[in-house]
Order: sequence, then structure tokens, then C-alpha cells
Amino acid sequence: MGNDNKNNKLKMHTPDLAAENYRKLAALFPNAVTETITGYDDQGKAVIERSIDADVLRQEIAVKVTEGPQERYRFTWPDKKRSVMLANQPIAKTLRLEREKSSGSDGSQGSIDTGNIYIEGDNLDALKLLQETYLGKVKMIYIDPPYNTGNDFIYEDDFSQNTDEYLAGSGQFDDEGNRLVKNIESNGRFHTDWLNMIYPRLRLAKDFLTDDGVIFISIDDNEQANLKKICDEIFGEQNFVAQVIWERAYAPVNLKKHFSESHDYLICYAKKLELLVCNGLPRSDSANERYTNPDNDPRGVWQSDNLSVGPIIQSKVYEITTPSGRKVLPPTGYCWRLDKETFQSYVNDNRIWFGEDGNNVPRIKRFLSEVKQSITPMTIWKYTDVGHSQEATQSLKTIFDEQSVFTYPKPVELIQRCLRLYSSHDSIILDFFSGSATTAHAVMKLNAEDGGKRKFILVQIPEQTPEGSEARKAGYKTICEIGEERIRRAAKKIKEETSADIDYGFRVFCVDSSNMKDVYYRPSDFQQGQLSLLADNIKEDRTPEDLLFQVMLDLGVTLSSKIDEEIIDGKKIFSVADGYLIACFDNDITDETVKAIAKRQPFYAVFRDAGIAGDSVMTNFEQIFESYSSGTRWKVL
Repeated sequence: MGNDNKNNKLKMHTPDLAAENYRKLAALFPNAVTETITGYDDQGKAVIERSIDADVLRQEIAVKVTEGPQERYRFTWPDKKRSVMLANQPIAKTLRLEREKSSGSDGSQGSIDTGNIYIEGDNLDALKLLQETYLGKVKMIYIDPPYNTGNDFIYEDDFSQNTDEYLAGSGQFDDEGNRLVKNIESNGRFHTDWLNMIYPRLRLAKDFLTDDGVIFISIDDNEQANLKKICDEIFGEQNFVAQVIWERAYAPVNLKKHFSESHDYLICYAKKLELLVCNGLPRSDSANERYTNPDNDPRGVWQSDNLSVGPIIQSKVYEITTPSGRKVLPPTGYCWRLDKETFQSYVNDNRIWFGEDGNNVPRIKRFLSEVKQSITPMTIWKYTDVGHSQEATQSLKTIFDEQSVFTYPKPVELIQRCLRLYSSHDSIILDFFSGSATTAHAVMKLNAEDGGKRKFILVQIPEQTPEGSEARKAGYKTICEIGEERIRRAAKKIKEETSADIDYGFRVFCVDSSNMKDVYYRPSDFQQGQLSLLADNIKEDRTPEDLLFQVMLDLGVTLSSKIDEEIIDGKKIFSVADGYLIACFDNDITDETVKAIAKRQPFYAVFRDAGIAGDSVMTNFEQIFESYSSGTRWKVL
């Protein structure tokens, strides 16, 4: 059944970012929009397309436009243009709920009563599917992408190649048809494959961050220089926060010829540095123990601080007489921190310490109650503070009953430190290279410690575990299965140890092809007589729940929203986020059903086009919603 009001039809695919950028540019400079001949069709007729007149644009922006062979500063590599295009291209895919893999907030399997999300699938697809829903909502991103060490890594970005071309280029596929990039001897440490993999993902990731958000990226020496240049380009050099050195190992490897590497990096960028707030690190007990109260000051414990400072300021050089009568001056080349008048006010307020016998060089009293209750982090993170690789591996083995199911996991403490520094209690945390799901473990552990309600979104490609590996022997066929089980086991352990009332669950989704048939996207390709196709544009194997989540993605409703199922006028409806969205995908929808839904006054109401009982019902939609809920935006698919 057709719907003449095209504005009410859901697009059911991710946005075309390149087209959106064109529209923004055209809106700013409409006089730069022109038409040009791009070729000729089979009949010799010119093909005319809209374009941007570069000369007009130059005049409008009044800056020099560098082009051609002219030398300039830039960072590029083979196929970079394609990486940019890849980030902008829309996809017609969806996320399908895996209810049997999901766990509720109390850890009960099969429930979806939780605010956490785990996605199985290529992270480029997942980011595109999530981008409208979580635009500007993620406080912190942590990722640990595959290092370019000469090993294989999986991605499926080249959709233009056929199977033979893939095999010729890479030599392998995984069981899901994903391209397995072979870093063979001829290109084992070349940078292009890695850069083409990471660039479009970071381009998309930036838009997820809140204005005061931050991203941490783990990396080693092989690509840290290139990653820094990429981040300078995507996030802006002015938004660089720090390049942290993490001491991941504590013992030398004597077989190394020159140096035994003991560190990795954490590269950190802000969305907008001027808005980024660092929470600092908690003060240690040992730091607080340095404060005492030898004079029983009613303001509490304190620590004395040097009164002299350099370089010298002549007006702050003066003689001080101690209570014992001793006269003192600042050391040569130094002066007092305080001018004479301010110093006397400090003495009067008992903020100067001359020692127990009143004969020492004066010092300023710093009260613990008045000092900053957090410590500014340094850029070297010792393993004694945030853990090391061996410790992380052993901790994971303990969770999995001494089975070594994953190599080189990151320590929970490492990610917890990132969370402490920049997340708030209600932050959304994103990790789209989730591996063994350390980020989820860190989020739950920190929530249990400080009562936070942080939520995580994890994405992991279902990469196969190696044949004969301990993981495969233990029954884990994919990295996703390891990550999901790690979350369940970590949740159980945290719950048993703390009894904290936090969200221990996660909804599992998988990236899949769209729920809609091709006729939905390209009706003009089908002949008028193919009424059976036009009558139902939804794939036969898709459920109403499948449709609901694709609609939520299309309308920007978060995947963790509460979902209630009800019966209205004999039809099953989904009420999402306490009635913000009401969807009904049943057949034979009548005026009475539409009225019953309209009376609920949802912000969005969604129906299947093929489910409407007749043309008269569709015709009455506008009037019904205008009468009962004029603010509702009704949509069909």
C-alpha cells in the first residue's frame, strides 16, 4: 500500500554523511551550487548533476585554496581518499536482538532489562548504525585496536571486490565472509592496511563524544606516530590531551637484541579541550598520612610548605624575626612567597610554623581540609598503580577457571583509571574494539565502588578463535563468546564480593542485513505488476522485535530504552521509553487501533504500511492524530 506523504516514511538506513555535508555547504553558500555535465547516457543525452563551484567558494571564504602539485603540510597514504568516502557512505543494515545471549540488570539470562549494550559485528557497520542515536552522548571512548605487528587482523571494508579479488588480495576469509588481511612478508609492516582500517572508524567515533568528552586509544610503537597524526587531523591538534606511557612489563626480555620494550601508549584527545574537566586521581592514604597536627590547631591536620621561592622579587625580600628572637632572610637568590603585609596576616591567623621551639625558618601551614582532594595525573603510569600485562592475563585466567582463553588483555585497573579521570556517574562509555570486554568489567567494578550508573556500549567482530587453542577447547568459537561470558562472570564476582545495587546486565545485538526488501529502497526498479512485492516490503524471516530495533535506530531512540508490550484494540504494540515511541506492526490496523494509539499521545507512532487495513484508514491518519495528539509524528515502513 502506498503512502503519498513521503515525509512519513522511515528511511531505514544510515545517513549519507557526504550528502549531508553537501546540504550544509549549499545552505551556507547557495550561490556556489551549480550544475555540470558528468557524462552521457546510452542515448547520447547529457547527464547533469548538481555540484559546487569552487571559484565561487574561494570568493566566499576568502582564504587561499591549495591544490595541485604545490607543496604543503599534510598526512596522507595510499587509498586515504577511499577511507574518507568509506566513513561517509550509508549502509542498509540493522541490529538484531540476541535475546538468549542477553542478561538483565540482575544478571538473569534472557532478560533485556538493562542499560548496557554488546554488539557482535564489524565495528564500522555498528558505528554507522549507532551514530544518529548516540550522537554527542558518549562521555568517554576507550579502544584497544589491533596493533600492526605483522599479524593478521580482520575487517570487511572493501565491499566493491568480489570473492576472487578478495582471495587474490588477501588469501583468506573467515567463516562469516570477512576479509582476513594477511600481513605476509611483502607487506607485514606496511602501514596502509592499518591506516585504512582505523581512519574511517575514528572519523565516525568523534561525533559520538559529548562536547566535554574524551577518547583514549591504546597503541604501541609500530603505529603510535601515525595514530597521533590521524588524531590531529580528526580531533584537531589543539584538542590533544596527553600521550601516556603505560608500563606494561616489569622484567626485561634478555633475548632482545637492543632494547626490551616495557611500555605501550595511551593517546588521549578531547572533543573540545576547553570544556574537558579532569576529575583527578584520589589522594592516597600515604599522602594523607603526611599531615599531622603538632600544635593542636582546631582546623585539623596540616603539612608545612617552604616559604621561600625563586626567582627573586626584591619587594619580597625582608627580614623575619622568629618567636625565639632569631632573625632570618630568604636564601641567596630567593625571596619569600608572601609580601610583608600578607606574611603578618598569616602569622596572626596561625598559618606560619616556626618549629616546636619557635626558632626554625618559617614555613606555611597547608591544611588537609583546604587542599585539593584529588591529584593531577602524570603521563607515566606505573604497573604498580594500573597493573601490567601478565597480571591482566592471570586475572582473566582466574575468571575463566584457569583457562587461557584470550591473549594480551588490558588490566581492569588501567581502564578504571581512565574512567576515574574523565567519566561522571551517569556517563555512557564506548569501546568498539572490545576484545575480552575489559571495559565492561572496569565499568561495573567502578560503579560498584562509587555507586555510579555508567553504561557501556561494546562492539566486537565475531572473529574465530584458532583451531586447537585453549579457547576453542573450552567451547568458545568466537571472541564475542569470550567477551560475553567474561561480562557474566565478572558481574557475578562483583555482585558476590560487593552486593552493590548496579546494572549487571547487557543486551546483545548482532549486525545483520536490513529487515527491508530491496523494493523498500528502490521501488522504481520494480514493475507496477509486481504487487506481491509491493504489498509487503519486509523480509519473511524478520520478527516485529527486529523491526522495532531498526525503527529505534532510525528515529534516534537509545537501544537500552525500556520496552513494554501491550495489547490495544486486539493488536500487539511496543511502548518504548514510557510511551515516547509506540509501534504496531500487526496487520489489519483500523481507525480504532490508530485512535487508541493516538490517545496515548506518543512522540512517535510507527506502523507497517502493509498492515494498514485500507486506503481509507491511511487517509484518516492525519485527521486522527490531529484530533487526539497533534504533536505526534507518525511514520510508516
